[in-house]
Amino acid sequence: MASLQDQFLKAGLVDKNKAKKLHQDKTQQKKVERRTGSESVDEARLAALEVQRKNAERARELNAQRDAAAAQKAVFAQIVQMVQTNRQSKGVGDIAYYYTHGTKIDKIYVSAEVQKHLIAGRLVIVCLDGKTELIPRVIADKIAERDESLVVRVKKASTEVDEDDPYAAFQIPDDFTW
Repeated sequence: MASLQDQFLKAGLVDKNKAKKLHQDKTQQKKVERRTGSESVDEARLAALEVQRKNAERARELNAQRDAAAAQKAVFAQIVQMVQTNRQSKGVGDIAYYYTHGTKIDKIYVSAEVQKHLIAGRLVIVCLDGKTELIPRVIADKIAERDESLVVRVKKASTEVDEDDPYAAFQIPDDFTW
């Protein structure tokens, strides 16, 4: 294999005199370095090393982002699989069950038995890809470990009465529907 200098000469990019002059300058510089004991700084080499370091750093960042995206996708796949294998029937009913998901109030129609399970906390609502599914609380806890935003928690009514509440004497019945 020919050297780079020979390739440039053959391509006509450099003439023979210029190549000879560069070779002489290089050997003279090496001779001076040996005599003085100091090394000259090769700026092109340093620039190339800097570019190589930056490229390696950028490649590491891209790999970290790619790995994070793959891990997130794998977690979502686990959640989807848990929901599909453990979803419960909503029952054939016309009872509207209202719940809040984030800032939105939504409702699903369930049977009376399913409503009792939801109120008791045995069943939990999971919102996944715009669909609502009912799953057991144990599975919902596992999903919440992976992504809390998908699980709708039903807050139990507090039995404590505020001292300043003017409506404390008026109790709301349990079977109250909106």
